[in-house]
Amino acid sequence: MNGAFAADTIAELELLARFDLASLQAGLKIHNEAPVDVAAAAQRLFDKGLISQTDGGYLTDRGHETAESLQRVLNSIK
Repeated sequence: MNGAFAADTIAELELLARFDLASLQAGLKIHNEAPVDVAAAAQRLFDKGLISQTDGGYLTDRGHETAESLQRVLNSIK
């Protein structure tokens, strides 16, 4: 990898960053009107076992760990 992120990866990271990590009861709903790249990112995160539904839902245990790691990275570069 040359250091650049693919657009698909960026869309997945942006979606993961939207989850509220303070509450396991907080989920996301990707609506039918959502941009195609957001809906596709949700499907890929579901396929990877990071979220509970193809249209968002809740973070799985693995998804929560991944989102926490992402938050640490984002906080360190602010």
